[in-house]
Amino acid sequence: MELAEAALARHRALGEVLHAYRHFDEDGLRRGAEAADALLTRAAADGRNPPPLCGIPVSVKDLYAVDGMPTFAGSARRLPEPEWSRDGALVGHLRSGGAVFTGKTHTVEFAYGGVGVNPHWGTPRNPWDAETARIPGGSSCGAGVSLWEGSAMLALGSDTGGSIRIPAGFTGVVGHKPTKRRLPTEGVTRLSSTFDSTGALTRTVRDAVWFFACANPTAGDPAAMLEALETTTLDGVRVGVPECRIWADCQSDVAAVQLAAVADLGVAGADLTRPSGALVDDAHDHYMNGGIAKAEVHAWLSAELPEWLESLHPTVGSRLRNPLSLEGEEYRDAIARHRRLAALADTLFEQADVLALPANLLTPPPVAGLEEDLERYAEVNRATLRPTCPVNMLGLCAISIPVGRDEVGMPVGLQLVGRADEDEALLGVALAAERLLGTGRERLGTPPLLS
Repeated sequence: MELAEAALARHRALGEVLHAYRHFDEDGLRRGAEAADALLTRAAADGRNPPPLCGIPVSVKDLYAVDGMPTFAGSARRLPEPEWSRDGALVGHLRSGGAVFTGKTHTVEFAYGGVGVNPHWGTPRNPWDAETARIPGGSSCGAGVSLWEGSAMLALGSDTGGSIRIPAGFTGVVGHKPTKRRLPTEGVTRLSSTFDSTGALTRTVRDAVWFFACANPTAGDPAAMLEALETTTLDGVRVGVPECRIWADCQSDVAAVQLAAVADLGVAGADLTRPSGALVDDAHDHYMNGGIAKAEVHAWLSAELPEWLESLHPTVGSRLRNPLSLEGEEYRDAIARHRRLAALADTLFEQADVLALPANLLTPPPVAGLEEDLERYAEVNRATLRPTCPVNMLGLCAISIPVGRDEVGMPVGLQLVGRADEDEALLGVALAAERLLGTGRERLGTPPLLS
C-alpha cells in the first residue's frame, strides 16, 4: 500500500501539470494495492517468495484492454465493451504477477505517429522544459511522462515503428522494443500485424530486465535473469556504428552527445566498428514508402471499428488516405520486400554484436502549431521515426538509453540494436552500458518542470 499511496500523492501533485493520463484509476489502484498486501502476507506465512511484480504500480498505454477501465486508443470515443474493458494477455499475465495498474496513459490516435500529440484529449507535457511545452514523443506519449511523474514504476507501451524508443529518447528514460512476438499483443488495438510489438518504458535498464523477465512466460525467474545478465561486461563487445544516412541526418549537438557515449563504451573495452549501414537505409525507405502499416491499420479499423474512420483527427486521418489493399499485388510485393530485407538482417552483425544508432535525431520541438500545420506535423513525424523504424522492418530488437542532454537541455537517447530473438544478450550489453554511463537520473539530473 505504501507504493500505491506514494503514486497517488505524486499524481495529485503533478497530474494536472504533466497530463500523462487519459484515465487515472485511484479506486482500482487502492484495490490492487490491498490485494498485493494480502499476497505478501500469505507468501510470508507460507515461507514463499511473493509474485515478482507484487505491488508495483504500472501505467498502461491506452491501447491495452484492462479490467474495468475504458479504452479510447487516443480516439474521440470509447471503444466497445466488454471486449475493450477486460484484461488482454499481457495485462492479465502481469496482474497474475502482482502488478497494480494506475490507469491509461495518453497515446497518439490508434498509435499512428511518432510525434506524440493528441488533439482529442491534450498532449502530455515533456518535463524537461519548464517554459515551453515540447512534444514527449509517440505514440506512447504518456508513458515516459508517467515515470517522471512518479505515479508508475513501469509503463506499458507498444512499438510498431519506434513508439517505445521515441518517447524514451525524448523524455530521458529507457525503452526496450522486444523482438516481435516475444511478448503477446492480444488485447491491444492493432496498428500493424507485421510490425507491432509490446513492451515497456522503465526508469533504468535494470527495471527493463526485470519487466522483460516478468512479462515473458518462458523467461524464468527475473532475479536469476538479472543476476546472470549483470555479469556482462563491455570487454571485447563489438559495438557497430553503421555508416548510414541516419547519422548524417542527426542534429549536430544531438549526434555529438550520442557519439561521445559510444566513445565512452570504447574506452571501457568495447571494440568500436564501422559496418556498412546500407541495409538500415533500405529498411527505412521501405518502411516509410512501402505502405504496409498504413494498409494494415486502415484494414483493421475498417473491419473492427468502421465508424471511427470518419472521426480521426487530420494529423492521423490525412496520412491514412489511399491505403494499399491487403488483397492487392502492391501490398503483397511490399510484404515480400520486407521479408527479403529481414532475411538479410544478420549481415549487419558480421562486424558487430550490437549496433549503435540515434534514438532521436532532433530536439523535441514545441507542441504549438503542430496540430494545425499538417505539413510541419508530417515533417516532424518522419524525423521521429527515421532512426527507429528500420529495426521494425528488419525484425530486430532494440533499446533506447538516456545518454545526455542537447544544447537546449533536452534529453538525448542512444539506441542499441540486437539480432532477432537475442533480447537477453542486448539487455546484458545495455546493463553494462548503464553501469558505465549512469542511469537517466544520474546522467541527466532532474527535469526542470519537477524541480
